[in-house]
Amino acid sequence: MLRKILLASAALVAFAGAASAADMPARMPVKAVPYVQMFNWTGFYVGANIGYGWSRTSDDLGLLGNTNGVIGGGQIGYNWQMNNLVLGVEADFQGSGQKATATGLVLGSPVSISDRVRYFGTVRGRVGYAWDRTLLYVTGGYAYTNIGSDLTVDGFNTSSNTTKSGGTVGAGVEYAFAGPWSAKLEYLYIDSGTQSATVLGVTENVRIKNNVVRAGLNYRF
Repeated sequence: MLRKILLASAALVAFAGAASAADMPARMPVKAVPYVQMFNWTGFYVGANIGYGWSRTSDDLGLLGNTNGVIGGGQIGYNWQMNNLVLGVEADFQGSGQKATATGLVLGSPVSISDRVRYFGTVRGRVGYAWDRTLLYVTGGYAYTNIGSDLTVDGFNTSSNTTKSGGTVGAGVEYAFAGPWSAKLEYLYIDSGTQSATVLGVTENVRIKNNVVRAGLNYRF
């Protein structure tokens, strides 16, 4: 009799456990979080740019104003990305329409001066911080500028065409907007030293400290 009672009790407990499990809500499946590939800036790129240049121009004769004008050219470079840090090198070449002219009297003689930035270029390092497709960076390095000058005194003229070396610093922002394409906006300050021209004992020493703002488009490989 006792055995029958124990067997009946065990069966009752098992039936109650099964009924309780059947009443429990089904467990929701766990969804895997998709992996999002962050943008990588590493690699070679080439591009083109256009912008505007304006300078602080100083000369011994005190006649010249600033040389202003449109600039445009191309660039090539390489980036290395390590986490959010992006290191790079870039070289560019720019044609320039910057020009300034002036006339006046020096020691009673009529003088005419014309100076122009014909072209310039840079070879720079870049250090940046990337937020996925947005890159903020500072840049600096070597710069050269070709300056053409015309000096006329009492109808006698001399011309010079000199390429001077110097340095450059700047900063910019670049955004990768579609596939291998990115767009950038950049500012550079360029100082390439002093160049001279002399006619009839009158010497003109000109120094152009150039400011450049340009927008560019790059294609990455």
